[in-house]
Amino acid sequence: MAAKRLSNEFGADPDEPEDKRMRTTPTFASVIGEVMKGNYLQNLCSVLEPVLRRVVHEEVERGVQHRLLSFSRSPSLRIQGPEPSTLQLIFSNKLSLPIFTGTKITDIDNNPLQILLVDTRTPLAPVTLPNPVKVDIVVLDGDFPLGDRDDWSSEEFESKMVRERTGKRPLLAGELMVTVRDGVASVGDIEFTDNSSWIRSRKFRIGAKVARGSFPDVRVREAMTEAFVVKDHRGELYRKHHPPKLEDEVWRLEKIGKEGAFHKKLASEGINTVQDFLKLSVVDHTKLRKILGPGMSEKMWEVTIKHARTCDIGNKFYIFRGPNYTIILNPICQLIRAVINNHTYCSREITNINKAYVENLVRQAYASWRFLEEVEGVWNETALLTQGEMVDQYPNNQQLVVRSFQQNGNPTEKIMTDKYTTTNADSGRSNWQVINSSYFNTQIENSIQCSMKESSSDDDLTSRRTFINGGT
Repeated sequence: MAAKRLSNEFGADPDEPEDKRMRTTPTFASVIGEVMKGNYLQNLCSVLEPVLRRVVHEEVERGVQHRLLSFSRSPSLRIQGPEPSTLQLIFSNKLSLPIFTGTKITDIDNNPLQILLVDTRTPLAPVTLPNPVKVDIVVLDGDFPLGDRDDWSSEEFESKMVRERTGKRPLLAGELMVTVRDGVASVGDIEFTDNSSWIRSRKFRIGAKVARGSFPDVRVREAMTEAFVVKDHRGELYRKHHPPKLEDEVWRLEKIGKEGAFHKKLASEGINTVQDFLKLSVVDHTKLRKILGPGMSEKMWEVTIKHARTCDIGNKFYIFRGPNYTIILNPICQLIRAVINNHTYCSREITNINKAYVENLVRQAYASWRFLEEVEGVWNETALLTQGEMVDQYPNNQQLVVRSFQQNGNPTEKIMTDKYTTTNADSGRSNWQVINSSYFNTQIENSIQCSMKESSSDDDLTSRRTFINGGT
């Protein structure tokens, strides 16, 4: 070992750096000291890191808030959001109800549905856009929207659109896309192909929305009708009309079923229409009750006659003439005027002596109804309110054009003046004279007032003297 150390010692390289030759092995104490220094620094960093992070976060947040506040105080740098649109589609009128499958959908006036584009700030006038706008007609769930909301989104609207049931035809058939021009669009023939009983609400709505891509970048709120039930078409075959029409079959009245006992009894006596029913109820109430028989109770009768009385009798009048008389009747055989021996009477002016005579004339007119002269009058506004005056006088010469329907020819126009009436078309009859022009010029309000005094019953149509009353 000594020899080896000597060999190493004498064999040392004289060119090797001195510091390398002088390096000594580190002591145990120095090693422990270095380790302690490393642990201290590591612990210090782990303690300081969360503190530094929190401080940096607070400073950054404070700087961002300060920057945003300076932006908000500067109008030139403030970002403006788009204002909500005030354009909206609406249906101009309510629907005619009830609605049946396979039946054309119309509004309450039996006109095609009409869609308007309006500004909600001035909803009375349609809005005219530079270009036409395409609009889709769709079906909505009757439960939409909830409550009275009118701020739904397009997505909400479309999510409530109802499609046909599996295996069924499209739920709505017909003209399902219309074009709005000058703020208005009319909907053509549309009809439902299925009833509404299969959805939870059991009701539909008809909606209208701007077709995709037709009017981009502008929100136009959709239109929708009121909620309604759609019934199967077979239900219409037995539907009651409210109000009924004169020409409706009599079974359209409440408590009279189609092909039922009452219907058959009435038909056997020639009472086929609502007008026939009302005429007989005016002229011979007792006979009508006898025809219906004891099967129709008083309560049922009240329901039927009340429904019949809601009928719009229109503006036609019927003239029954004789040698010294002319009586004018409305479509349900109520007396409007009687001209006897050159004197005009309303019901109030008929004395007890000649009342029976006039009543007999009315019964004769009823028996000869299809031979009476039918005159369609043009009423003025006051008359429309009173259901009385049958003419609308021209302001200059007080003439009236009415249309007279003869049994054996075409309608003929007549011009009525204060003294006489001339016929513009040859009807094979001589000109007829208006004995007293006041029967045209005086409003029938007087007759209505007479009837109110004469009848103590609220049911004018069932009063024995109804047929000499002017009211309905």
